[in-house]
Amino acid sequence: MTISTLTLADARTIITAAEAKASEVGQPMNIAVVDVGGNLISHARMDGAWLGGIDIAINKAFTARAFDIETKELGENSQPGQQFYGIVASNRNRIMIFAGGIPITHGGEVVGALGVSGGTGEQDQSVAEAGVNAL
Repeated sequence: MTISTLTLADARTIITAAEAKASEVGQPMNIAVVDVGGNLISHARMDGAWLGGIDIAINKAFTARAFDIETKELGENSQPGQQFYGIVASNRNRIMIFAGGIPITHGGEVVGALGVSGGTGEQDQSVAEAGVNAL
């Protein structure tokens, strides 16, 4: 059995595209890419990006891979009364329910994920989408 995963070269491609989009929207970002196992491959903190966004970006990527769902969608389904309410307390409190975390697929299989933090939810999501679309 062969497990397909993102490589460092893939992560660099993703980060470069995400940085370009972050520059376009005028918001420095933290950008993290994880492999199929949810392990960090690479992280970039753009000049001026919040220090507090480092863990958030890494954990958004982890969350997107751990549940194979965009963090934006998970956030919508984890509000009071929704099916995933309370999920943020799982996995040693690593679960992020803000927009900006996206699983990355290849050939119908999840091969890793991207997490972006530093702007509004809409900015984080658009930067993450640009990164994912670079592959």
